[in-house]
Amino acid sequence: MANEFLDLTDLAKINSMDLADRDISDLLEEAPMLAVLPADTASNGTTHKYVKQTGAPVVGFRAVNTGIENKKSGDTEVSQDLKYLDASFFVDVAVADAYRFGPEAYIQREAARHLKTALSEFEQQIIYGTGNDATGFNGLADDSGLDGLADSMVVDAGGTTAATGSSVWLIRATGDLNNLVAILGREGQIEIGKTPRPLIADPGDPTKTLHPSVTPVSASVGMQIGGAFSVARIANLTEDSGKGLTDDLIAQGISLFPSNRGPTHCVMNRRSLRQLQQSRTATNATGAPAPFPAESHNVPIVNTDSIVSTETLLA
Repeated sequence: MANEFLDLTDLAKINSMDLADRDISDLLEEAPMLAVLPADTASNGTTHKYVKQTGAPVVGFRAVNTGIENKKSGDTEVSQDLKYLDASFFVDVAVADAYRFGPEAYIQREAARHLKTALSEFEQQIIYGTGNDATGFNGLADDSGLDGLADSMVVDAGGTTAATGSSVWLIRATGDLNNLVAILGREGQIEIGKTPRPLIADPGDPTKTLHPSVTPVSASVGMQIGGAFSVARIANLTEDSGKGLTDDLIAQGISLFPSNRGPTHCVMNRRSLRQLQQSRTATNATGAPAPFPAESHNVPIVNTDSIVSTETLLA
């Protein structure tokens, strides 16, 4: 039986009367990486703290009546402040009231669309961090163990054309919550508030007034990487000849993980998926081309548009 763990669909409680019958899994369609991550609530409101092991104890054989050095394991406390993700919106009451299914249905439709885009933004922040939005939380690309070619969990694909780079992320997402995890604050709530109809100044003409329906949509979100072997990166993938994604590069990435704690998913964009497909030799007797791959070395592939093909090359 496959392992099961709490994911964002299970965790997030949409605090809204308007969306009481909305299934959040439908809203994760454009955030496929986020959909496979386990999710947890912040340890303290909008701050998340966890302890990771950073040093192993000393053990060994010894002769009888001969001592051994005593050295305890080492731990480091990691603290992250969650960031406020705002997907609030307003619409003129004239538009909402004119909707053929009524203003409540219009607000529900818009709230679902804004929430769906917010979850996609959450996924992009997990990948690129402050490179996606400087006011958001640090992401994978900000991590000091994943932002340079000399880092032990980074594989260099060798591309050289500037600003055409892409990365593939090998992630370990497990139910024990010790690895890559999506974090939600405020007890896991995505809050969609009531929709008042205030009178405000017209943004285009302050001498006039406007009567909008305002719907606040917000969540406090963050990310936990876990340990040094939770994520690996294949960087500098480009369209340069021989510098695209291959199964050999993925194998190099997998080999960076401990033997009993390998990656659970291989996350890539459509260009990398095409490169991987084209790198494979068709063995079909009919000579048909290799299909788009769903896995590499038994690691499932997650295809997402949140990873771009215009990254600055890693140095």
